Formats: sequence, structure tokens, C-alpha cells
Amino acid sequence: MKIEELVALNCDEITSLYASREISPVEVMRCTLAQIEKVNPSIGALFSIRAEEAMDQAHASESRWGKGTGLGPLDGIPVSIKDSIALKGWPWRHGLGANRNLPDSIFTAPPAARLLEAGALIFAKTVMPDCGLMASGVSSLHSPARNPWGMQYNTGGSSAGAGASLAAGIGVMSVGSDIAGSVRLPASHCGLIALKPSFGRIPHLAPDVMRTAGPMARNVVDTARLFEVLRLPDARDVWSLAPDNKKRLQLSESMKFKRLRIGLLTDLGYGMPLEAPVRAAVQAVAAAFAERGAVVEYLEKPYDHDAMEPIDRAMQVRGWAEIQGLAPELRKEVWPAVYRWAQAASNCTAQQYLSALSGIARDRARMQQLTERFDYLLTPVMPMVNFAFDASGADEAMPLRHAQFTAPFNQTGQPAVSVHHSFDDRGLPIGVQIVGQRFNDLGVLKMAYCVEQWRSNAIAWPLEPIT
Repeated sequence: MKIEELVALNCDEITSLYASREISPVEVMRCTLAQIEKVNPSIGALFSIRAEEAMDQAHASESRWGKGTGLGPLDGIPVSIKDSIALKGWPWRHGLGANRNLPDSIFTAPPAARLLEAGALIFAKTVMPDCGLMASGVSSLHSPARNPWGMQYNTGGSSAGAGASLAAGIGVMSVGSDIAGSVRLPASHCGLIALKPSFGRIPHLAPDVMRTAGPMARNVVDTARLFEVLRLPDARDVWSLAPDNKKRLQLSESMKFKRLRIGLLTDLGYGMPLEAPVRAAVQAVAAAFAERGAVVEYLEKPYDHDAMEPIDRAMQVRGWAEIQGLAPELRKEVWPAVYRWAQAASNCTAQQYLSALSGIARDRARMQQLTERFDYLLTPVMPMVNFAFDASGADEAMPLRHAQFTAPFNQTGQPAVSVHHSFDDRGLPIGVQIVGQRFNDLGVLKMAYCVEQWRSNAIAWPLEPIT
């Protein structure tokens, strides 16, 4: 099998071919490992590549399919997982060079556990920035991850390696995590689909009120199939929701758009202005829904203040606490921009921290009030198309500044998907964000599927990274 053939298939098509014995998981895994060997040295997306273990898993999957006992839609599907997702016997470094000598994980977090139960072939971990606190591909543990669509441009983050590897044809899907946009931002940078699910829908460890694991893939079908597996409840996560009793997610263009209410949000009242190609992409998607009968309403600026400031302060405190947990001699190994940014929390008082949390609660309530009369919101993923590969963010002083459209929905707990729409004149991908009411994860995936089917441009994946 050639890599060009593999990336043209979604996981439903792959498992159908497994069932008919036309291809095998061993063949697919060999193709995946060959692509890793070819491109990972240049894009730096993966570490802890377990070729031998992956091939052992592939042979076991091949045996199951041969007996007609495949475990389901992910049996024999190559999947990578983010550094921050614990898997017993594998490294957990959280992007920090200071953690390079930590012992391997002694437990398996829910996302990895669900993958193993489903027969997925976990073959590597993906790189991420320090503490997951940059929406960028830089790290004190690894060289900056490179975007295959243009090696001088950023992958986004913090699921940086996931974005780069999938765009370059490595694996069928990847599990990232999202605390302020960390699956959606790299999806936009790299031409992918990524879902930040409703809060509590995908269990993870350690339990968290902002961060959630999220599926990433090259198409909506694969994202939905991965979500089906990851959404199973796990009692170890105290925020894990009860089962939703849904079986396979059915995706179709034949949605009922008439009277569907969509809010178009392109100006929050703060933050960085939109670049013209980003604005054009969001408006084009809004027009496509309106043409099919949806009621699209432009939303005025929801805030009269900078709603990123309290989120940023809470993140600074979070980052500074993790840095202070390192041995004193290792703290200066943290990526300089992250260290400088987090250090601003070193003199934060309890009152100031509680004030930031109160500000987040206030702004969350405002966003919830704004969205309750709409079925969906349509927004940019980020205000710009991209920035330099070695930058910590679009604004070095606030590395998460360009997460202004994604971070609010980590606070509201609403599902939000980033779906590729178009390219700018440099050939760099542009995504749009679709936000739904809480628990309507299937709805946002269906909306993303429609955008995917309607777009005019076919994607020729950069299987040989573009310099």
C-alpha cells in the first residue's frame, strides 16, 4: 500500500477493506511507519515511536479480522496520542525538557484505555509545548514542530505534533487535548478537523474543569468515529458524564436547515483584528448555510472589556504552579517565553486569583446568555491564518492571545469543532469554528460534515512537507 492510497481512505473504508481481506492492519501499519521514517525527522511531530509494539498490535488485529471478530471501527487503525495523555509504560513529559528523566507512566488515562479496548494501533506520542500553555509548536523538550504545509509556519498548539503528523499523512487520527483551543487551533493551522467536546463527555485524567481530550483527523468521519470510542464514561474522572446511549454517529448533508438559527460572531469586542482571508472564510460558510434556509444573524460585540485577561491570569497561575513543582535547578529549562509569561503570577495574591475566576464566571455567563437563542454559533478559529514556526504565539507577551475565539467555549463547556474550509494565497489552511449547545456534539459534527462536503477545494495532503 502507498501512503497516497491510505490517506484517501477514511476509517470506515479501511475497516471495510479489513473485513473483506483486501488489505490488512499489518500492511497499513507498515505504510504508516514508512511515512514516519520519511517525514518525521523534518517535521519533528512524534517521539517515543514504538514500531515493534505497533506491529505486534497490527498482527493481533489482523488475526481478529481474519476470524471475523474485529473489535469495531478502530480495530487496526493507526492512532497517535499526545504527550499529556498517560499510557502505562510510556513517557509523560508535558512538553518540558525539565521532565526528560521522569519515570514512565504507571497508569493509563481514559482516552488511551478506550483506544486499546477498541483495538487501535497506538504507535507514537505527539509533541507539545511546555505545560500545554502555548498555542504553538515550540517546546523546551523538542525542536519546534514544523507545519508540512509550509515549514516556516507554525503548527499551532498545544496539540502541535498531532496537527503536523496528520497533515503529513502519519496515522489516521490522533487524540489531543484542549484547554483554550489546543485541538482546534492546530486543526486550523494544518487543514484538519478537531472536536472539543462538551465538558465531561470525554473522560480524562487528571480531572479538570477547563481541559478535555479531543479527537483530531483529516476528515469528519474519522473524527466522529474516534469520538464514539473516547466518549465512553470512566468513573476515574469525577466530571465524566453518564453514557449518552447513542450508537454509531450518522453523518449526512441532508440536515434540516430551514429555521435553523445560526449566530455569526466575528468581533468579540476585544483582541486581535481578523485578517481578510479569515473573515472571508467565515462569511462564506455563513452564506452557504443561509442559502440552504438557515437564519443567520450577525452578533454585535458581546464584551466591553478584554475577556481574555482573566483566562490568561488563571493560566499563568496554573503554569507557575507547575514550574514551581520542578526542582529549582530545572526551572530555567522551561521555554523562555512561557517562563516569563507564567512568572507574572509569582506575586498573584489569593484575592487577585479569585478575582480572575470571578471574571471568568461573569464572562462565561455572558457567553451562555448570548448563545442560548441560537442552535449554533459560527466564528473564526483564530484571527490570523498563521505565524512563524518558532514563535510562541501571535503575541509573545500573551502566548494564548490568538485563542480569543476558542478559549471562551472551554469555559462554557459547549462543543466546538474546527473544520477546514479554504487556503490563503500562500497555500496555508484556514479553518472555521462551529459551536453548539452543550451536549450537542453530534450536531456540530454534522454541521462540520456539511462544510466539508460543500467546500470546492480538494485537499492534496503535503505528504512531502513543503519548504
